[in-house]
Amino acid sequence: MSYVLGKRLAAAAASMPSIGRKGITCHSMRHSRATHLLEAGVNLIYIRDILGHASVTTTEIYAKTNPELKRKYLTEHSATHSTGERYTPEERNDLVKWLKDNF
Repeated sequence: MSYVLGKRLAAAAASMPSIGRKGITCHSMRHSRATHLLEAGVNLIYIRDILGHASVTTTEIYAKTNPELKRKYLTEHSATHSTGERYTPEERNDLVKWLKDNF
C-alpha cells in the first residue's frame, strides 16, 4: 500500500510540487477518513469496526483531536439547557428567607 501511494504521490508531485511536502502516508489517510466519518456524525462504534480497532477506546482518539467537532457538539446541545431563571421572584424570596432562618 505504501509503495503504491508513494508512486502516485510522486506522479502527482510532478504537476503539483507542494504535494511532496505534505507528509501524506497511509496512516494519515486512514486518520483523515476516520475524522471525516466522525464529523459526518457516524457513531464511534461503527468507525471502530471500519478501522478494525479491538476497543472503542482507541477510536476515541479521533474524537479528542477535533476541537471544531467539540465546539459544534457544545453549540448544538447548549440550547437544550435552560439559561433562564430557575425560580420565580416569589420562590427566590422564599428560598432566601428559608436560608436566612435556617443558617
